[in-house]
Amino acid sequence: MPGGTIVRAAFFAVGALVGGGVATAVAVSKRQVPASTPASTPSTQPVLDVKGGNVTQITSPSPVTVLPPVLRYGSPGPVSDQLVHVAYVAGYDRRLRHPAWTAEHLTLASLGKYVREGASPASEAGDRSNSQFKEDQSIPALFRAKLQDYFKSGYDRGHMVPAADAKISQVAMDETFLLTNIAPQVGAGFNRHYWAYLEDWCRRLTSSFADVYVFTIPLYLPKLESDGKWRVSYEVIGSPPNVSVPTHFAKVVLTSRPSSPSTPNVVEISTGAFVLPNAPIPDEAKLENFVMPTVEAVERAAGLTLFSDAIKQNSKHICKTTKCEVIVRRFDDAQKRPEMRRAISAPR
Repeated sequence: MPGGTIVRAAFFAVGALVGGGVATAVAVSKRQVPASTPASTPSTQPVLDVKGGNVTQITSPSPVTVLPPVLRYGSPGPVSDQLVHVAYVAGYDRRLRHPAWTAEHLTLASLGKYVREGASPASEAGDRSNSQFKEDQSIPALFRAKLQDYFKSGYDRGHMVPAADAKISQVAMDETFLLTNIAPQVGAGFNRHYWAYLEDWCRRLTSSFADVYVFTIPLYLPKLESDGKWRVSYEVIGSPPNVSVPTHFAKVVLTSRPSSPSTPNVVEISTGAFVLPNAPIPDEAKLENFVMPTVEAVERAAGLTLFSDAIKQNSKHICKTTKCEVIVRRFDDAQKRPEMRRAISAPR
């Protein structure tokens, strides 16, 4: 895809998110059935907030414990399974069969850039050559993404939380290969290239910031058709069709560091949101082409609340506190990496 086309796609994403809007889609037996106790329905949307002493922290809203009488025999949902793993947390979308969002907290220590006290020895660090893609047995079979869905689909099994972010242990590494952390991504030019450059940029932020929070969000954005109407169109892979293919992917970052050496308890917060089309992107494309004007643009499109109002109002833009520029590294070509070739091999 020519560079100019990608830039136009980036501006289209801005228009779709900010201006165009996103449409969201959201017989009883005759015998006596005892009334059931209303079940708790916890909210699964993460919220990043500033706590006492200006410390950043991921919090969960209090669960709703009362259901209306019409739902006394069960609530149909929608259900977003919250999956807590060593290196990340994810919300799984049962309808689309891929993550609704993933959240991770990166530091120099979590990435193995320096040895923490009590940390596992290097021999116990995660090695992706020992990991295999697996179906997530914690998800009911009816709503589960399956290995067979991706076979000969033409798409890579794209990590939402990269394996390179989970080298802390083999368990952490293996958990990134669960299909609840995977979404269909275009391979050459995207998953194996520009998307990987963006993932690398997120990791490199730990060199300048004490804490880096990364949210990855598959998106389905509308496209303006020739008849003047906006429509969302996307592919579904599998036989029978099972896993939806996002039109775009978002990376939303929040970083924190002491505002000055003399005030280590006062943190400087920076945020930024990037939306990329699920399509080949030329290496020479500038990362700033994919910057969204606000984090709220992504929140609105995804139906999520990522950060508190206090964060949004008081944070700086990430591109003003660090350089928003990817480093092109072609080391992850499929031809050079056996594990990438395994990504389209027959399911086991």
